[in-house]
Amino acid sequence: MLGADLEVPVKGGELVRYANLDYAASAPCLEPVSAAVAAALPAYSSVHRGAGYASQLTTARYEQARHTVRGFVGARRGDAVVFTRNTTDASNLLARCLPEGTTVVVFETEHHASLLPWPNAVRLAPPAFPGEAVRAADETLAGIDGPKLLVVTAASNVTGELWPIAALAHIAHRHGARILVDAAQLVPHRRLNITALDLDYVAFSGHKLYAPFGAGALVGRGDWLAQAEPYLLGGGASKAVTGGTGQGLPLETEWSADPEQRHEAGTPNVLGAIALAAACDALSATGWTPLVKEEERLLRLLRDGIAAIDGVHELSLWGPAHPRVGIVSFVVDGWTAREVAEALSADHGIGVRDGKFCAHPFVRHLLDGVGRTADGDCADGTTGAVRASIGIGTTEEHIHRLIDALSELVSRR
Repeated sequence: MLGADLEVPVKGGELVRYANLDYAASAPCLEPVSAAVAAALPAYSSVHRGAGYASQLTTARYEQARHTVRGFVGARRGDAVVFTRNTTDASNLLARCLPEGTTVVVFETEHHASLLPWPNAVRLAPPAFPGEAVRAADETLAGIDGPKLLVVTAASNVTGELWPIAALAHIAHRHGARILVDAAQLVPHRRLNITALDLDYVAFSGHKLYAPFGAGALVGRGDWLAQAEPYLLGGGASKAVTGGTGQGLPLETEWSADPEQRHEAGTPNVLGAIALAAACDALSATGWTPLVKEEERLLRLLRDGIAAIDGVHELSLWGPAHPRVGIVSFVVDGWTAREVAEALSADHGIGVRDGKFCAHPFVRHLLDGVGRTADGDCADGTTGAVRASIGIGTTEEHIHRLIDALSELVSRR
């Protein structure tokens, strides 16, 4: 893991080893990812349509990256893998490809990347328990005619709680709808299999998957993608451009029928795709069982430690027993979220996130439940929360340092 030995200054000028507890925002780069990018750089060239050796080699690496990503998420043989900038870009791409008249059903618990791109959306209130999420989706989809898409997260970026995506996919298909799963917070922590879960689309980001080189992916059924206007108009997306040649004469464009080329106009982020694939390979080679086991141990240590501090309140939609990935959001009595984050950094060398985590409606709902809707430290005048998130580089010392620091903060007021 790059940056594992990073030292940061704290008050008094001392340098301490950085405790990175901000993986849910962006994860550090894995050493195999950095090595894969370094290996590709000497022969880097533009992909596709080039006859030169460097172009041919880079094209092969780029398409191999697509194959690797497809396997990593257990996609079907015919599924498209479109490289994007991130999850937000992937959701917006799919929004541009929806058949005319499509109604999108989305919960207000979503990250803005899944909440905002849809021009025709039915928004559902935060469900009180997983079964209510399934029931609400069932009832809503049953009342919609025409094309429809259900959008849901696999793991909340605010609470880490896992959503019943298999049950929701079943409900969606029963009503002739498709489902898009925001897997940005799931794939760094758990294995995902599109085929086994019967998902139509998944979107995720490399920068959360230990590959911070500006690439993400939309993976799923190719028919809507192949029939839609290209996401970007330009080279690569076009199969042939004819006409023109005279002033005022129109150009006629035949777009690529391949859904991947059709929506990857221009020179793509080749190194980002290579990095993303290298991260997929590295995680698969490590094996999910030891990764999940260690994460659950550290998460239990973190949550038990927070629960034992009087005045620190964990935020949760479905209660403390519900399964989740390594993300914990909380508030501290007598402190704004920004004050907590700044103190943890300045006094203890701990990095966390504060605010509403690009999930404003959901965080406001959760804060309501702990009486935190008064004036606070966010731009809209409301309060926020603190989020600690763990990953492969997290150690037990990091967890103990955070718990000790929070105990010390609470004792000041």
